Amino acid sequence: MIGRLNHVAIAVGNLAEAAALYREVLGAKISAPQEEPEHGVRVVFVELPNTKIELLEPLGAASPIAKFLKRNPNGGIHHLCYEVADILAARDRLSAAGARILGDGQPRPGAHGRPVLFLNPKDFSGTLIELEQA
Repeated sequence: MIGRLNHVAIAVGNLAEAAALYREVLGAKISAPQEEPEHGVRVVFVELPNTKIELLEPLGAASPIAKFLKRNPNGGIHHLCYEVADILAARDRLSAAGARILGDGQPRPGAHGRPVLFLNPKDFSGTLIELEQA
């Protein structure tokens, strides 16, 4: 059901510093920053030949990333994003198998403008999973 790994998301306290580190030290191509108010984050993507790294900075104290950074002050891996061909079919199949969808279960536009859903990390060995319709 899941397709390719779309990105690995890393929570950071300072997006500009983290992006500069990837660009200047690792020599990576970095996208322009974009705000995603519906998700409470500002993001940049580190573009790699086989996938992307999404650097996430909170857009305020209510952001899920702010909460993550309180528990992990140095930042760290926040979630993995996998592509699916049909997000509604994936949601229904996962729900039928007992996986819990976070939020109201309805896909919302993600950073790429495509529908996304998040799966409860308690159902996936402690890993927050994002599904993005490809």
